[in-house]
Amino acid sequence: MNLPNKLTVARMFMIPVVIAAIMLGGIAMPEYIAYPLAALLFGITSYTDYLDGKIARKYNLITDFGKFMDPLADKLLVIGTMLCILYKFEQIRVYFFWAVLLVIFRELTVTGLRAIAASAPSGEVIAANRLGKIKTVTQMVCLLSVLVEPALQKLVELILGGAGEYVLHDVFPLSIVTTLTMAVFTLWSGIAYLYQYRRFLKG
Repeated sequence: MNLPNKLTVARMFMIPVVIAAIMLGGIAMPEYIAYPLAALLFGITSYTDYLDGKIARKYNLITDFGKFMDPLADKLLVIGTMLCILYKFEQIRVYFFWAVLLVIFRELTVTGLRAIAASAPSGEVIAANRLGKIKTVTQMVCLLSVLVEPALQKLVELILGGAGEYVLHDVFPLSIVTTLTMAVFTLWSGIAYLYQYRRFLKG
């Protein structure tokens, strides 16, 4: 197994660690510590996605295993983190739920398309394209924002002290903007995949 594939496997093993950090917020450690810690772990884990791809392209280490497992690891990391956030963050649940639903439907659809392509006579492996990569970046930026923003708000409120309630208390504008951006690129990339590989959908 080459280095890029090892990084992909390592990312798979980091997923439960990120999930544990989120779920332990408010239980084993304060939320304003647990969530930034989860964001740090999530960021490091996400960086391996960029790193393994860069190494694979630079040293021509691209394999079918990497083409399949790399996007799968991203999906498990993103969806697992999203579900934890949906469970723990009541303040954003009302709109974040729909974004999560969109992400899950999109990923299942593209995964099904990949399976159809792989089972075709040509045995084609559908790798992540540029738009898919942008989608992944917007998802990761969104999740980092959602995890960090409550701690930033807590810090602002501590600085304000008794000067009155923070005007954006329990309102997270950065999370709203990044969630909307993520939703747009998730939908756009899903439609683009279906159009580009529509030949596999013909009966």
